[in-house]
Amino acid sequence: MQIVEKSGEGLSRVYGVTVPMADLSERLEARIREIAPTLNIKGFRPGKVPQAHVRRLYGKSLMGEVVQQTLSESTQKILTDNNLRPAGEPDLTPNGDVEAVMDGKADLDFDLAIDLMPDFEPVDAATLSLTKPVYTPTAKEVDEAVADLAKQNRTYEPRTGKTVKAKDGDQVVIDFLGRVDGVAFEGGTATDVELVLGSGQFIPGFEEQLVGAKPDADVVVKVTFPAEYQAAELAGKDAEFETKVKEVRAPVESPADDAFAERLGLENLEKLKELVKSNLEEQYAGASRFKLKRALLDELDTKHDFPLPPKMVEAEFGAIWQQVQQDKEAGSLPPEDAEKSEEQLEKEYRKIAERRVRLGLVLAEIGRTNNVQVTEQELNEAIRREAIKYGAQAQQIFNLLRENQNAQAQLRAPIFEDKVVDLIVSKAKVKDKKVSKDELMKEDDLPDGYTE
Repeated sequence: MQIVEKSGEGLSRVYGVTVPMADLSERLEARIREIAPTLNIKGFRPGKVPQAHVRRLYGKSLMGEVVQQTLSESTQKILTDNNLRPAGEPDLTPNGDVEAVMDGKADLDFDLAIDLMPDFEPVDAATLSLTKPVYTPTAKEVDEAVADLAKQNRTYEPRTGKTVKAKDGDQVVIDFLGRVDGVAFEGGTATDVELVLGSGQFIPGFEEQLVGAKPDADVVVKVTFPAEYQAAELAGKDAEFETKVKEVRAPVESPADDAFAERLGLENLEKLKELVKSNLEEQYAGASRFKLKRALLDELDTKHDFPLPPKMVEAEFGAIWQQVQQDKEAGSLPPEDAEKSEEQLEKEYRKIAERRVRLGLVLAEIGRTNNVQVTEQELNEAIRREAIKYGAQAQQIFNLLRENQNAQAQLRAPIFEDKVVDLIVSKAKVKDKKVSKDELMKEDDLPDGYTE
């Protein structure tokens, strides 16, 4: 095997590798000798299949195994001999006629392109000073949350009288049949649907046309499906729904009292308030941690400046840019981006890609030097949480995820990141700062220098 370094600029390396066809042939013969005694082929006694026959039947597939193993071994040899830490999977580019190599008529010749991990010293976490915004829910806020909960759990009773008409906020029970161009479409028919007018559950314009309807009334509701409607065959289409209003119900408020708490399965109103307060505290604690993590990442970003692996940056930017283009085509770009030129957007999002890669490398290095590990139990719990989203298919999805290394890597990454963040925060100087709820929940802007 011949290995030659073709280029070595910055964090990029390209090695040329040549494996003589004689070496490949020798490896192939060794593989044939290894499997021949195990084969059971019609016309031959078990274990007595001639090697020449094995070569005729399986030579090409076995050569494929030999080539794959050779590629893996040569890649590892280059990394080991040169003491390299790759930033991602190396890229392999074959030279020459691959088919000739598989037929044993040519040398295996390929280039191996490697992006290297940058060599840098992470900042000492003990030197970092961070501010953690905190907010504690008030008794008034808890009472308001309980009242909103009661409102959400209100019941509806049939309206009575001679001049009953549906009002905004009422619940109507309806049957409907939808047609586009006079033809009924799949999913456009239902019976005994309970719809709260003004809730926004249905297509825009549908609920408004039922305001004022009487029980037993027949209403033709005319609407246009949104251009971005999930069913592509209906997107942007005009439709008519023959709608039968079977009943009109008025909302009945549920007072926030002990009886309401009992209907929710709690002992009394006081226990309900305790639960609501606990949920609010958990929500605000999550927002507080998010702000603290953002402040930490901003600090780490400003304190590190080192070359970034080009392919890693391009891969990150490519993923971001694909999403930007999809949002642009769907007309859902953020308002601040919609007026910018393609050049401006690309410049800004490339800086964001560089920031993500830089922070990822810093967190990875801190985790590596501190031996941060994701345990099997933590990974299994993450897989379980992901699988449970699929309802009845949860066990099947769990089993699939357990066998998919790429899926496990995606689930492992955020766990690892959070553990490293917790490690840094535990060593840094963190000062609590009381803030208002609005300040805590306000969405952060990008760091300075990441927009025009």
